[in-house]
Amino acid sequence: MQPAVLAVVGGGPRAAMLLERLAANLPASGTLEIHVVEPHAPGSGRIWRQHQSPLLALNSRAADVTAFTDASVDCEGPVVDGPSLVEWAAAVSGPGTFLADDAELRRALDAAPELAAEARGLAADSFPTRRLQGLYLEWFFRRAVAALGRAGVPVTVHRDTAVQVEARPGRGRPARVHLASGHSLAADAVVLALGHTDAVPSPSSSALADFALRHGTAYVPPDYTTDADLTGLAPGADVIVSGLGLAFVDLMVLLFEGRGGRFVPDHAAGPEEGALTYVRSGREPRLLAGSRRGVPYHSKARGPLRGDEPGPQRFLTEQAVAPLLARRGEIDFVGELWPLIAKDVEYAYYRELFTGYPERARVPWAEFSARFGVAARSSRAALDALVRSAVPVAADRLDLARLDRPLEGLSGAAAEVHDAVVRHVREDLRLRDSGDRTETLGLFLGLLRAYMDLGRLVPLDRLSPESREIVCGWWHGFFSFVDSGPPPRRLRELLALERAGLVQFLGPDLRVEADESTGMFRARAAGGAVAAEASAFVEARLPGPALAGSANPVLRSLAADGLARADLAGRLRTGDDARVLGTASGWLFAVGAGTTGWGAGAFARPQSNAAPFRETDALARRVLAQLTSEPLGRIESAVALVHSLAG
Repeated sequence: MQPAVLAVVGGGPRAAMLLERLAANLPASGTLEIHVVEPHAPGSGRIWRQHQSPLLALNSRAADVTAFTDASVDCEGPVVDGPSLVEWAAAVSGPGTFLADDAELRRALDAAPELAAEARGLAADSFPTRRLQGLYLEWFFRRAVAALGRAGVPVTVHRDTAVQVEARPGRGRPARVHLASGHSLAADAVVLALGHTDAVPSPSSSALADFALRHGTAYVPPDYTTDADLTGLAPGADVIVSGLGLAFVDLMVLLFEGRGGRFVPDHAAGPEEGALTYVRSGREPRLLAGSRRGVPYHSKARGPLRGDEPGPQRFLTEQAVAPLLARRGEIDFVGELWPLIAKDVEYAYYRELFTGYPERARVPWAEFSARFGVAARSSRAALDALVRSAVPVAADRLDLARLDRPLEGLSGAAAEVHDAVVRHVREDLRLRDSGDRTETLGLFLGLLRAYMDLGRLVPLDRLSPESREIVCGWWHGFFSFVDSGPPPRRLRELLALERAGLVQFLGPDLRVEADESTGMFRARAAGGAVAAEASAFVEARLPGPALAGSANPVLRSLAADGLARADLAGRLRTGDDARVLGTASGWLFAVGAGTTGWGAGAFARPQSNAAPFRETDALARRVLAQLTSEPLGRIESAVALVHSLAG
């Protein structure tokens, strides 16, 4: 019997996780072969590749990154434990077996002794370089391939680019994947795991690029920052930057330390803990930066928790969501889901505040908890009144609307707006990196739990179209702003650059236009109160999803051939089973960024029942059920096989 063929287009972290879950869920019988198409190193892919600046780091601590399932993961397939990033680094740098078992890893570390040194010094609260994370992901990919190979499933990696996925009805296998090299792969099923892809320039980007070319200025469109052309940003030039998220942080790293500048401890900074001074190289531009919110992403909160361990969700639960799912009609995110999310996030914050710092509350936690439940069932006003009565200091009360838009309504002179942003960054560091305000960690964990659980509890296609846009837009953005920010050191570096006169903050609601009369870019922010002019403009963000307008040839071909369609925002439409909605007759799947699935990342925190593991396990089981004749259950022999391979 000929084996079934699965083609995976994209070989980054999500593809590696899929291979691991396929190995874990293999039925006792059935034959399969797998082809992975990835132009970069498999496992790390484009984002985590080795050939990038060694200055770029994760925005997660080493102890908070794993590619392996664990006992917390609620999935149908068997759990296969493995080392987190920090555990892997300890084993790599010690007398463990990883080096002995993986010649490629040994060669990579021999060729990059700085990565071997980083692994030796990696601590649980370190923020590793992306290059070290790439080695971990490449090792994880090879481990998954080896597990499949021992189970009789060959995996072939094609270091190539897929340019088209073609439907071939009635001609043997239903799909054919065409590669840039001219080769093609016939397949019974195709999984797109493309991650973030580029887009062809939008009309507005094209117009700005034409303007810059005509006037001899510089424009950098949305792009993955390490791939962007920054050579036009001249030393000493003013550069308007739109965006203060993670792409801005990368831009800051590459333009300052990446151009030879240095950060040194500032012992004269007074009470500001860990303050830095920037030593210029003379090759730096000056950044005039603003965004919709006007402030950078919040830094990562230092832990551990001081109070009680988090308990189960109290409001966003299966019991609360069941009536919404049982009725006919669409679910409204703002009116029906957000109130449940907000209560759980607030409850997590106040649990840590009351149990970790009882002196900052007027009543014991047990009393507040009971009254919180009663007030939450009553009204928002009752809940707010309870908090005011029980938390005496206004600054200790959580205001989610203010958290989302901290500079709402800000106006005034440019210096006043700039100073307000500086105060916000300093306060963020005081709250999140002092180690004695761990209620912010309670907030972080509560929001993370809600973000992960929402995708588990509510199918995306049950939401109204407006709610789907809010989930993929505002909700994801709010979560990223609060929970996916940079290491605290990056904000200390930003303050050092501000003190050196190399960064000016423009504030919220930034708008940028090209002025034909002067040939310059003009920016306005803070309700029009702040204006700036510069000869260069950077849009510091990733390109938005665009199926027909994607720079990825596979996505463009799917749109052109009618095999897939996009939603109004340009995302690839998928069902809750990850099948692409179009004319591909059920053999085409897609997962991750750029799809209309929940898309909760490619790796996650250990012991968090993380959505990427649940989603990828379910996808692996669907693919196997389609490609093999063996019904998938909890097959003890398969579980025993996987554990023997893992050992």
